[in-house]
Amino acid sequence: MITLTEARQLLAEMTKSASLLRHMRTVELVMEAYADKFGESKEEWAVAGLLHDADYEVHPEQHPGVIVQKLRDAGEEKIAHAISAHYTKWNVPYTNQLDKALLACDEITGFIVACCQVRPDGIATLESKSVIKRLKDKSFAAKVDREEVYKGAELLGVDLQEHIAFIIDVLRRNRAELGI
Repeated sequence: MITLTEARQLLAEMTKSASLLRHMRTVELVMEAYADKFGESKEEWAVAGLLHDADYEVHPEQHPGVIVQKLRDAGEEKIAHAISAHYTKWNVPYTNQLDKALLACDEITGFIVACCQVRPDGIATLESKSVIKRLKDKSFAAKVDREEVYKGAELLGVDLQEHIAFIIDVLRRNRAELGI
């Protein structure tokens, strides 16, 4: 299996944007925490979170095809499949918990970080009910696809409010590193 060290090297070759790197790190942390909760491989899930948008900066028109192919070439079919399925409109089937978790964590994690950026105390006092209220405001973080947020939680089989609270807790524990 590809290690986190190898994944970080691959990521460094493809991505330079600080905001995109932070996004992938936040998803990595959340995926690792969910793997722990579900009794899955923390490293495998962390790698999927870390690399899910690795090709977006250099190959936006081909995303996620480039990173998916690199992973397949390295024999990482399970991670490659999860990354190829992290947006429902790509019509890739969800065959396992990893696929569903990556979908469920991607958009909402980015949205939660956006919520933190408009709060004077960042994530320190953020609650899931505030995030849910912001989700209803279509003009806030308008690029976040709300359908993906709702569908992700549904496919993962988690209550949206509890899902958001879980993610907030993970990010809060890492707030200094993430700058939120």
